[in-house]
Amino acid sequence: MRFLHWDIQAGRGDVVQVELDHAANVILLDDINFSAFRRGSRYRYFGGYYRQTPVRLVPPHEGSWHVVVHLGGYAGRVNASMSLN
Repeated sequence: MRFLHWDIQAGRGDVVQVELDHAANVILLDDINFSAFRRGSRYRYFGGYYRQTPVRLVPPHEGSWHVVVHLGGYAGRVNASMSLN
């Protein structure tokens, strides 16, 4: 599966903001769950499918996080930008 990915350091005081050019899945994963996502295994995440932007996600705790944008296996492309505020 193709996806966009950003590796960030963030915590509860931060807001991850993602701008999309059309509807897509925007998910926030820790290191272990990002590895599972890449393997195609079961994983836990914060976020979901969004039709409107900006998408704003707050990490539940301080740490290394992975922001992923993908179409869930559907054909097409998505363009996105990510900022940490």
